[in-house]
Amino acid sequence: MLTGMPHTFLSGAMETEVGVKLPPLGQYGAGNVFFPRDSTAIARCKAVVEKHIERLGLSLVGWRPLPVDNSALGPTSLESEPHHEMLVVGLAPGRTLPEGALDRELYRLRRVAANEIAEGGDMYADFYVSSLNTSTIVYKGQLTPEQVWGYYKDLQQPSFESHLALVHSRFSTNTFPSWPRAQPFRSLCHNGEINTLRGNKNMMRSREALLQSPYFGEALAELGPILSLIHISEPTRRTPI
Repeated sequence: MLTGMPHTFLSGAMETEVGVKLPPLGQYGAGNVFFPRDSTAIARCKAVVEKHIERLGLSLVGWRPLPVDNSALGPTSLESEPHHEMLVVGLAPGRTLPEGALDRELYRLRRVAANEIAEGGDMYADFYVSSLNTSTIVYKGQLTPEQVWGYYKDLQQPSFESHLALVHSRFSTNTFPSWPRAQPFRSLCHNGEINTLRGNKNMMRSREALLQSPYFGEALAELGPILSLIHISEPTRRTPI
């Protein structure tokens, strides 16, 4: 489920559970993050994220352990269940950015941190940022539609209010189901087969040398690979009908 940023709910949760006060709506970004369940790997992932937060002139508002109830999960989902935390990021003290620029910096943060963490190998394969921006937030997983509400306790809170609730579910027919591959995605969803998934990923990778951006400039090079490095099983080959 993708919703609008539940500022009222998050303000109360961050103050009560983490002991920090949120900046005004629009002046911070929040997102849910999947971590490996190993405590050493979690600490390493957080260290990388926090290093890049400081490097990019942002500030860590806080990490919030996400309350979940996994009692209804099946054995496959339970075996691969990640550790969940919410990341909240604001601007460094005294820094201002033009409208829209914070979201671009949060995108940059997500890409550079995920790329560096992925270089650590399989131990860090479960690290995944479901979303990180100023206006929306994503709650998703290897769940049935009926399980989403019961699994994420945030969604059960009366103060969780949103002008938007986008729900999408699909049965994975040509890639193996996983927590990161669950829909919705951060900006849009698809509803169709991706039998050329590996080819499309490779083609995008080959075009990265041609990418240009007046905003990122030379920093664009550190954002690649643009597409996720998460391992995807080979697509099922089918005869066109």
